[in-house]
Amino acid sequence: MNPIIALWCHPRSMSTVIERVMRERGDCACFHEPFLHHYYIDRAVRELPHYDIDPETPTTYADIRDMLLAAADDGAVFIKDMSYYIVPTLFDDPAFAGRITHSFLIRNPVSAIVSHHKLDPGVTRDEIGLEALWRHVAWLIETTGETPIVVEAESVQRDPQAMIGAYWRRVGLTPVADAFEWSSDDVPDDWQQVAGWHETVATSGAIRNYSAEDTAVRRAEFEAAAAAAPQLNAYLAHHLPFYEKLRELALRPD
Repeated sequence: MNPIIALWCHPRSMSTVIERVMRERGDCACFHEPFLHHYYIDRAVRELPHYDIDPETPTTYADIRDMLLAAADDGAVFIKDMSYYIVPTLFDDPAFAGRITHSFLIRNPVSAIVSHHKLDPGVTRDEIGLEALWRHVAWLIETTGETPIVVEAESVQRDPQAMIGAYWRRVGLTPVADAFEWSSDDVPDDWQQVAGWHETVATSGAIRNYSAEDTAVRRAEFEAAAAAAPQLNAYLAHHLPFYEKLRELALRPD
């Protein structure tokens, strides 16, 4: 049976960069946020900015699930997606959940929230995504008795090959040394409908390093944004405890 590996994340968590590395491996069929269409089109929770709808894309939970299962008949599948799109719907589908190798990505919410707000000033508290991510992890722990893989974005930035190599081993993949660079001219087709969200990774060519100054810069940016949009402070206060719980489970390099 071919694996279905899911990297569940929250917005602006550097997940698209890791997806790009997975695409460079060349041995997995990669799906970019397939359940986004369920959340924003089928359920129509709100209108997502910088999003061009592809009429050929399945939009119901069942159709998206079946598309992924069909793809796994032909080979390994990698999904990069958001937990808030499918929590708690997934909890009522234990057969599909049990078919997936679940992994999770987190980033400091100060950085994630300010980045999200720049692109979408109307972002809601639920769309920050860390609460749903924790609920997803907690449900897996409760139902399987096992703690899933949690990866911290800043750790990947500090040492991409060590951290992603450790991640690959945990999900049962062989490390691929030349998967860490890509051509900025080669943008995946399924990124086109959300191109406004991924310009940096599309043009970067590699994972950007994390420096000690980054934390201070992001904090200053957050405080400036929150002065004009005070709801961001409430979003941070709400999601920070879930981030801290998830961070306690974070993978360390081998």
